[in-house]
Amino acid sequence: MNDFEAFYRSRYGPLAAQLYAYLGDAAEAEDVVQEAFLRAWQRWDAVSGYEDPIAWVRKVAWNLAASRWRHLLMAARVRLRLLGRADAEPVRPDHVALVAGLQRIPDRHRRALVLHYIADLPVAEVAAQLDVPKGTVLSWLHRGRQELAAHLGPAHQSSVESGAA
Repeated sequence: MNDFEAFYRSRYGPLAAQLYAYLGDAAEAEDVVQEAFLRAWQRWDAVSGYEDPIAWVRKVAWNLAASRWRHLLMAARVRLRLLGRADAEPVRPDHVALVAGLQRIPDRHRRALVLHYIADLPVAEVAAQLDVPKGTVLSWLHRGRQELAAHLGPAHQSSVESGAA
């Protein structure tokens, strides 16, 4: 097994899970992550020399996801306008509330929450990934938890606001 193959096998699943939480669509998340890894493979001589190659792949994946998110949002609006309803999302029942809640909060808050709580990145790494100060990330996490709790309802409010969920 070569270096890239080992890198891909160890990092693909966690990154796909992060993007699934962001996009709310497993197939879209897999497409975005595969595209990001393809770009890393095409530049592996350079990317493998980076201090943290997964940070580069993650940034590419998030940029692709943001583009897809805008596209999906526009497509959903068109579908709603044309059909009078939105098609059901292919999301497992145990994730519906969380994914729906994440989709309803501002993009920057959603990114911060997913990177910190799902990707398990420390605040400093989230700040570096999003190219903002640590204080901004802390503010986005706080606001994002409040907004997510409001969308999830009273049953989840205390655990989300405290950061436990």
